[in-house]
Amino acid sequence: MSNFISLIVRYISYLTAFTLVLLVALIIFDATNRYLFSSGSTALQELEWHFFDVVMLLSLAYTLKHNAHVRVDIFYDNFSLKTQTLINILSVVFFILPFSFLIVYISIGFVELSFIQNEMSSDPGGLSYRWIVKSLMPLSFIFLSLQAFKILVIEVKKWRSL
Repeated sequence: MSNFISLIVRYISYLTAFTLVLLVALIIFDATNRYLFSSGSTALQELEWHFFDVVMLLSLAYTLKHNAHVRVDIFYDNFSLKTQTLINILSVVFFILPFSFLIVYISIGFVELSFIQNEMSSDPGGLSYRWIVKSLMPLSFIFLSLQAFKILVIEVKKWRSL
């Protein structure tokens, strides 16, 4: 199971990196069009935001996997390995997993409503099918939960061996 979670997170990181390259190219194209040719597109600007959403949301699990998330390192670095492990276990159990489950629970209804209403941009020339980008919210927190569960198992094993 651990290898499967790692594989999922790795391939999602490839998708995210590819989306980031597309985002940069899209921003360059949009800015060039706007400033050199005085031509802009609402759909392109919204697509930039959608790509940004993909990058930010789908990077959550990858960031947690590589321990690159936000933490107050000035205190954490000075703790013993056993204390650091305990902090990691408690943060997964009391913060990451409950928060992720809450976001998934709430956002599924949010996506469902968007799908049923066939929600689209209110701006003229904007994008349709807004539910697609909104569906990234529960999906990304499911991936985050899987990665957090994997870290929990690893940290509990480490705790027992200390």
